[in-house]
Amino acid sequence: MTEQVKFEKRDTLKEKPDNSNLGFGQYFTDYMLSYDYDADKGWQDLKIVPYAPFEISPAAQGLHYGQAVFEGLKAYKYNDEVVLFRPDENFKRINNSLARLEMPEVDEDVLLEGLKQLVDVERDWIPEGEGQSLYIRPFVFATEGILGVRASHSYKLLIILSPSGAYYGGDTLKSTKIYVEDEYVRAVRGGVGFAKVAGNYAASLLAQTNANKLGYDQVLWLDGVEQKYVEEVGSMNIFFVENGKIVTPALNGSILPGITRKSIIELAQDLGYEVEERRVSIDELFEAYDKGELTEVFGTGTAAVISPVGTLRYEDREIVINNNEPGEITTKLYNEYTGIQNGSLEDRHGWRFVVPRY
Repeated sequence: MTEQVKFEKRDTLKEKPDNSNLGFGQYFTDYMLSYDYDADKGWQDLKIVPYAPFEISPAAQGLHYGQAVFEGLKAYKYNDEVVLFRPDENFKRINNSLARLEMPEVDEDVLLEGLKQLVDVERDWIPEGEGQSLYIRPFVFATEGILGVRASHSYKLLIILSPSGAYYGGDTLKSTKIYVEDEYVRAVRGGVGFAKVAGNYAASLLAQTNANKLGYDQVLWLDGVEQKYVEEVGSMNIFFVENGKIVTPALNGSILPGITRKSIIELAQDLGYEVEERRVSIDELFEAYDKGELTEVFGTGTAAVISPVGTLRYEDREIVINNNEPGEITTKLYNEYTGIQNGSLEDRHGWRFVVPRY
């Protein structure tokens, strides 16, 4: 029998937001999952508690030395059935991130069970409109109050939930404008680029702001050594369709191993497409465009799922891909992916986790 996670009930439930105007990550549910770590006792006291501020030492090491990692996944509601999509992969990845920052790993099965019970408690918060979902944010940070450059002896893990609309605030498969960053770098091999650590995103903000000022939605990062090879977009992995072949940068230690990326590669191969994971130079892409061989570009990520790229700017040149419209392959992969999520297509790989009622 499944062990019930400790549940601390709040006195008054919140008023739920208008689902027609959710935005992304602006509202939070009544409860969150909490888990604490102590060097002597290990992980302990797993519980569902009211979403609320909490006290932390001003000397907490996570605030000073950056020991903080997070994940992102979603819960969906289809015909009163609540579904998680490959959450086991998220918890494998959070352990990889924890290990890289010398933080204690968690029992993935325990965490998954806690998440399912939390989502079950909050199932009425899950919106059901097009592109809507319950965004799930697990994160871990160092809490020990001591100013010493060493691994903390205590940590807190929380999972918070946010009913959200489409990531870019518009229609699904809306084309985005991407600026290729050639001044700043996001990560280098041997660093923490492959891990989902908070500092990676802080390091990206200046370039993102500059791109936004120029009218672009996201930044496409180049490698940190030669600034020649494409790596990833700020919130997505990136794919290119050249001569009907799907090409994506190979994981090299400085690229986040996206779960949506992994799923899209598997689905593309299922559908008979050739997929290449390799180094991709920015010059190659513009040369392919000039030859008429670069026909589609799209990003993949939990928040946006699949985002067609309609405009790409590098240095002083801007190119428009497929007339700013989603391409045939992009659309087919999106429909296949979301069809498996919503249960209208066969789940051949066992990716759907139905949340039971406890």
